[in-house]
Amino acid sequence: MKSYFVYIIKCSDQTYYTGMTNNIGRRWQEHCYSEENKEAYTYKRKPLELVFYETFSDVKQAFEFERKLKKWSRLKKEALINRNWDRLKNLAECKNDSHSKFKDQS
Repeated sequence: MKSYFVYIIKCSDQTYYTGMTNNIGRRWQEHCYSEENKEAYTYKRKPLELVFYETFSDVKQAFEFERKLKKWSRLKKEALINRNWDRLKNLAECKNDSHSKFKDQS
């Protein structure tokens, strides 16, 4: 069975890079050691640290999860990286007046 990985790399400038691959070991080596793509986001941000990855058996699920993560705030990504599920849940809650669970129901 084929596996797909969604991963987050912490760069030396404290930014996060999110990606997807079917070979996490190969992709990590490319990020760390490849000299081919000098325009790549991680190229000038070394050293790098692989701080999170999740494994999927369905490429569509992996793709959707990667797209979702790319839109997340830094705080949400850090809650995921630290597996702080309570904080992640709190950060995911909508806080605006039209959707908030704390909205006055009168």
